[in-house]
Amino acid sequence: MSSLRKNRVYAVLLLMLNAVTAQIFSWDHSLFTSSPPVYPSPATAGIGWEIAFAQADAFVANLTLAEKVTLLTGEAQGPCIGNIAPIPRVGFEGLCLQDGPLSIRQATYASVFPSGLTAAASWDKGLIYNRGLYLGAEFKAKGAHVALGPVAGPLGRSGYGGRGWEGFSPDPYLTGVAMEQTISAMQRSGVQATAKHFIGNEQETQRNPSTSQNNVTIEAVSANIDDRTMHELYLWPFANSVRAGVASFMCSYNRLNSSYSCQNSKALNGLLKEELGFQGYVMSDWGGVHAGVASAEAGLDMNMPGPIGFLVTEPSFWGSNLTMAVNNGTLSEERIDDMARRVMTPYFHLSQNNGYPPIDLESGNVNFLGVRPYLDTFKFGTANVDVRQTHAQLIRELAAAGTVLLKNVDNALPLKAPKTIGVFGNDAGDPTNGLYTLGGNSDGNYEYGTLAVGGGSGTGRLSYIVTPLDALKNRAARDGSLVQYLLNNTLVSDPSTGFQSIAPSPPEVCLVFLKTWASEGADRTTLLADWDSTAVVESVASYCNNTIVITHTGGLNIMPWANNPNVTGIVAAHFPGQESGNSLVDILYGDVNPSGKLPYTIAHEEADYAFADITNSTELQETEDPNAWQSDFKEGLLIDYRHFDYYDRSVLYEFGFGLSYTNFSMSNLSIRNVYGNNNITALPPPAAIAPGGNPTLYDVLFRVTAVITNTGSVGGAAVPQLYLSLPQIPGDTPTPIKVLRGFEKVSIQPGQSTTVSFDLMRRDISYWDTTQQEWIIASGTIGAQAGFSSRDIRLVGSFSPL
Repeated sequence: MSSLRKNRVYAVLLLMLNAVTAQIFSWDHSLFTSSPPVYPSPATAGIGWEIAFAQADAFVANLTLAEKVTLLTGEAQGPCIGNIAPIPRVGFEGLCLQDGPLSIRQATYASVFPSGLTAAASWDKGLIYNRGLYLGAEFKAKGAHVALGPVAGPLGRSGYGGRGWEGFSPDPYLTGVAMEQTISAMQRSGVQATAKHFIGNEQETQRNPSTSQNNVTIEAVSANIDDRTMHELYLWPFANSVRAGVASFMCSYNRLNSSYSCQNSKALNGLLKEELGFQGYVMSDWGGVHAGVASAEAGLDMNMPGPIGFLVTEPSFWGSNLTMAVNNGTLSEERIDDMARRVMTPYFHLSQNNGYPPIDLESGNVNFLGVRPYLDTFKFGTANVDVRQTHAQLIRELAAAGTVLLKNVDNALPLKAPKTIGVFGNDAGDPTNGLYTLGGNSDGNYEYGTLAVGGGSGTGRLSYIVTPLDALKNRAARDGSLVQYLLNNTLVSDPSTGFQSIAPSPPEVCLVFLKTWASEGADRTTLLADWDSTAVVESVASYCNNTIVITHTGGLNIMPWANNPNVTGIVAAHFPGQESGNSLVDILYGDVNPSGKLPYTIAHEEADYAFADITNSTELQETEDPNAWQSDFKEGLLIDYRHFDYYDRSVLYEFGFGLSYTNFSMSNLSIRNVYGNNNITALPPPAAIAPGGNPTLYDVLFRVTAVITNTGSVGGAAVPQLYLSLPQIPGDTPTPIKVLRGFEKVSIQPGQSTTVSFDLMRRDISYWDTTQQEWIIASGTIGAQAGFSSRDIRLVGSFSPL
């Protein structure tokens, strides 16, 4: 039997087994009405940071109780988004915490990098690492000790999530790699990284408590997640973060299995500190604390921002309340000491006590509405320090690498010096309402102007933006091309009047720019691009038979116009940062061969994503039930491509898909056991917990190799991907048909070949056994599928680990 036929038979058998498994497994909401308690909070031993831990231990031993509490409670009167006040008596200059995951959010003269989503779309570990390195350097140069990023929560359960663009991908493996690369790089620069938001923070709607019409407190939404899904999906990239040595975690606003994340002892004490061996500190999201002693005992180590409210009208749950709790015996001082050591160990580990740059006063404080009653003990330096250096080059390169070519009919791209270019749509030109997108919504402030970044605390203050229109004009001037444009979507969407000003008409090529606003604080209401995008595309395509659509988006978009024969090209440019236009023109004109791949799936219709929707209904909006907001993650492990593959659903563009201006082939699949003694056990060998969990989970057991050849006529970068088909576990949560377990980006010249290797660790081939509470390698055969997307599988093999 041929390997192709074997693969088809194997797939059919899997689908039949999956149907049976799905019938056996059923969701029981009653199992998620409470979160099991885990006490006491495990004490840190500074594993991996032993020298710094000894310094922290000696430092804390010299503090009074009140001074220890100062290390744990945010101080609103400070120069940064979050502040730990100085302790002058012992020479401690305090901690400056700053947003966010792609920029020093409110600072002047700082770079705005491509979003996490864009970085993930590059599938380029080196570029992702350099992004983290440069981000860390800018935070440090501004005097920020702690950067509030990167983001693995939300992971991206729902395409409607307002903050999905801050993170990387709904695939935990891809996000885990990106988290590890980013954290390692940022901390190499000397700044503390923060893995956030832990955990289950998959929607913005009702993320915080609200008040009903009858003044009843309605609790935040509860993300109800089963144990296996927690470990194999949502916890997975956070385990990578701990293994990378991340300094801090930020717990999220939502509830988790009915308990607030920032006082969920199972999550903080059990999963994070005990199972994963996290040695750093857990801070709250801003205002995410709803109790004093209870949150401290549950594993929270730092309360941010301290006093709540812009005018500090509400006192902190911590501060003097913690001191009082210790004095009256409600909370042990040993717990306070552990919290303080956790805060100080990364500080010493990264040598932040030794010549760290002073705080730039213009880095951004939002706690006092422009009033700055700062404590005079903070160390300030020169204001408006320019920290951008030569980072624009990396920003341009990464944004181009994260641009995905989805459609290219008859080689419409790259452009070849067209004589006439038409530019259409409200995303092409300069923003009309400024360069700082902190807030706003899709029908308000940001109708006109290109979107380089989304809104909320994950945004950045652009010092400049290279718009697509400006970059196209500059390139056209070189080529002697004529560029004409219409940027009003209302005008463009009416083909009877919209194109009267264009001449010659129609242009040789028409570029349509669409955008999708996304921000913290609100989830998306549609998966279509904003501002009547479908009518805009259909109008231009009816007028111009060479229409190329470019999207700048805060998440996935459905594309009802994708199969229009006059739409000859589609380019997903995501949120590219400050060099937006330059990076796009590099792709459109072929100066850079596109190599971006989708870090999510684009299906045909919005209804295709109903399996993991945002919890948000009219009944819930009007409820008087304090516990009404329940989000049951019934889909389990089957989000994004895992769902579409499991149920054999057609999609428009699959996960991992992206075109190039050249072609690649794949051959010579090899799978071999590289484990030292070749005696692999189902259970991981017992070992002392280290950061990341049992260290044997990260032992490389197998190595898969394949040969990649550039069969086209121009040089380019390929992204070979490895997927595994793990055995189904009868009666358990359905196992996906395939899961990503390896990828590499390799640049290859025409006619040349290279060999790529994918190392498979024990965790990669295991499942989480909820009974044994252990990672287990199941008996049976594991399928290995190598290709250029989740559905472009070129080589198939299998191996039996046990």
